[in-house]
Amino acid sequence: MKLTKKSHACIRLEKDGRALVIDPGVFSEEDAAVGADAILITHEHPDHFDEERLRVVLEAGPATEVWTLKSVADRLTAAFPGRVHTVGHGDTFTAAGFDVQVHGELHAEIHPDIPSITNVGYLVDGGRVFHPGDALTVPDRPVETLMLPVMAPWNKIAEVIEYVREVKPQRAYDIHDALLTDLARPIYDHQIGALGGAEHLRLAPGTSAEV
Repeated sequence: MKLTKKSHACIRLEKDGRALVIDPGVFSEEDAAVGADAILITHEHPDHFDEERLRVVLEAGPATEVWTLKSVADRLTAAFPGRVHTVGHGDTFTAAGFDVQVHGELHAEIHPDIPSITNVGYLVDGGRVFHPGDALTVPDRPVETLMLPVMAPWNKIAEVIEYVREVKPQRAYDIHDALLTDLARPIYDHQIGALGGAEHLRLAPGTSAEV
C-alpha cells in the first residue's frame, strides 16, 4: 500500500484505487481528507479531529464514511446518518477495502488534574500499519509499520524509545511531530534510531512510501 504523510498526526493510505485517511486535524493540510473513501479518527482533540473541515469533506463526498469512537461520532451522526460508525477496542471492520482492528481505550495521561478521554488506535491490514493516536498502545499482534508519536505534551523521548522496543515493528515513521522543531529533529532521529531497535524513518509532509 502507499503511505503518504500529512502534517502532524495525519496519514493517507491508498491501495486498489481507494484511500483511507487517519486523523486529519487542525494541524494537517486543509485538503488532507479530500477525496478519501474512509476516514478514521482516534479521538476528539482538534489536532486529530477538525469537525468543521470533516463536515465539508462529508458534504462534498456523499460516499465517504467515518469510523471513530463515540465522543466524535456523537457530533456527526445526526448530520450524516448511516455514514458514521462508532467503534471501540476489539472491534473489526472493513473501510475502503482495508481490514481494520481497533486497539486501545484511553488517551495517554497529560497531567493527573486533566480528566482522561477515550482514544483508540487502528491496526490496518493485519499489522501492515498501526496508528495509535495519542497513546502508547501495544497491539496483540506483530506490526510491520508503526506510526510513532514522537513529540506531545503527554510523552518524553524515553517513553517513545521504550514504546518502539515493546511493539518491535519492522520500521517506525514519525507522526505527532508538528511541535518538534527542525533543530531538535536530529536528536530524536539519532536517539530513537540508535536505541529503539527498529528502522526509524521520517517523511516530510506530502511525501510517500510503499509499505
